[in-house]
Amino acid sequence: MFNIESPYVVLVVIPLLIMAARIIDVSFSTLRIVYLMKGEKVFAAGLGFFESLIWLIAISQIIQNVTNVPAYIGWAAGFALGNYLGLMIEERLAVGKLIVRVITAVETQALIDKLKDLGYGVTHIDAQGTAGKVKIIFCVIQREQFERVVDIIKSFNPKAFYTVEDVRTAREGVFPKSQGFYQRMGLIPIFVRQPKKK
Repeated sequence: MFNIESPYVVLVVIPLLIMAARIIDVSFSTLRIVYLMKGEKVFAAGLGFFESLIWLIAISQIIQNVTNVPAYIGWAAGFALGNYLGLMIEERLAVGKLIVRVITAVETQALIDKLKDLGYGVTHIDAQGTAGKVKIIFCVIQREQFERVVDIIKSFNPKAFYTVEDVRTAREGVFPKSQGFYQRMGLIPIFVRQPKKK
């Protein structure tokens, strides 16, 4: 029979359960903050509900085992791993939009044409930099497409100066087709395409 007061349960099982609970609730907390910043109020509220529920379960175990040092270690380890895991999940989800601003003195027409051909909305203006005339290119993109856009920029000008900022809201605009949720999470290979309807 399973004895909840056995040393193995008290020193190993309970700390591991506390750590697992903390990993989940801190991951939810990290994602909740990200979604709040993106203006996704309903989804953030749902995450907050489960985050607080799991936190209450974990803290109740700490209160019941106040002399259990491994439980404290499990709590702290879960907090640290939860932060790390939450950020990893958020990176894979690639939520929201970014504005990429490229400033370069190199001829930019080929870069502008390439971005347009791939379906990106591009705005460009002439400007004056410290060393002379430059071109500024603005491009609002889905966050999941950031690495692809940077690779395109570097392929045309490896030394191009660019900045990236989060965009809380963007209406209308021109964007290439996004990957689905399962593709971003790595559950379906990107090279798998849905058959075209005849």
